[in-house]
Amino acid sequence: MGLSRSTYYDVPSVPTDDAALVATMIAICDEFEAYGYRRVGAELRHYGIVVNSKKIRRLMRENHLQPKRRKRFVATKRPRRSDLPRPRPPQDPRRPEPGLGGGHHLHRDRRRLRLYGRHP
Repeated sequence: MGLSRSTYYDVPSVPTDDAALVATMIAICDEFEAYGYRRVGAELRHYGIVVNSKKIRRLMRENHLQPKRRKRFVATKRPRRSDLPRPRPPQDPRRPEPGLGGGHHLHRDRRRLRLYGRHP
């Protein structure tokens, strides 16, 4: 073609002013509080303003336009059923406490180890 690369690639026809861009971003963030930089960038493209996502992130950080975080859950007055303490079953007075050496579910036979409730 006979052109150098620097002349072939043209600068954008409308340079974006940071003050006007920030004003538009503030308007978007006031309307939609939970929008992050990706949604703000999509909204700017919808308005016809094409800006690099890194520039949007930088301007949002510098102007304190970070999105409001969504709460994962709301604590209620009633606890969940799984969080309630379970009542302990009544202990048989003839059966020793678990962990004290007796009353285990394994029984050692003279010839082999036997599991109760299963037949070999």
